[in-house]
Amino acid sequence: MNELKLSKRLETVAEAIPFGSTLADIGSDHAYLPIYCKLNGIVRFAIAGEVVEGPFQTAKNQVERLNLQNSVEVRRGDGLEVIQPGEVEVVTICGMGGALITSILESGKHKLDGVKRIILQPNIMAINIRKWLIENNWALLQEFILEEDGKIYEVLVAEKGNSIHSYTSGNLETELLLGPFLMQDKSEVFIKKWTSEKKNWERVLSELQGAKSSEEVQAKQEEIKNLIRIVEEAIF
Repeated sequence: MNELKLSKRLETVAEAIPFGSTLADIGSDHAYLPIYCKLNGIVRFAIAGEVVEGPFQTAKNQVERLNLQNSVEVRRGDGLEVIQPGEVEVVTICGMGGALITSILESGKHKLDGVKRIILQPNIMAINIRKWLIENNWALLQEFILEEDGKIYEVLVAEKGNSIHSYTSGNLETELLLGPFLMQDKSEVFIKKWTSEKKNWERVLSELQGAKSSEEVQAKQEEIKNLIRIVEEAIF
């Protein structure tokens, strides 16, 4: 992967960015996504935000090598602190866990004024993001699921608005876990992901059944049984 050829997951993110936008990519690493978007005319201006010194310097070097300093600005900072309210129209956060992405959004949500679209690519726990979107009045517009190098990723696209309208099956618990749009499509990758998750839960449940009984163990067993039930009812 480089600034000319993105990974499949980042290419999916790039395709969800409206043409002519201004972009902030949070946790940008090598700044491949903002550079690619600028080189391909997707964005007018981009900010690559990175908190770690090594990737920050690498991103700066990449931008300078391509002479894009006037249109791709690399900034060092934690999460959304690298942008000002109203500065960009699109925010992307990719390659992190759902809990960390949610924490970044929550701690910096005052910086989202003027942002029209957020595109989030969690590696795990997309349910945390869906809950945050509802609680903070962001409407889920699209979801994608894909497999790359043996790993399965989800991409969530949201815009400001009442997110609850994205959930229409009448079973919010199920849709938050599996994704309302992904549930409708039931792609091969989607089935593969949740079949694997179900097997993992069944293994953990089997291990818990051999553990010494306690309120904590019983509560965990009921939680896992409920997750297995949700997946079985939705997929099988």
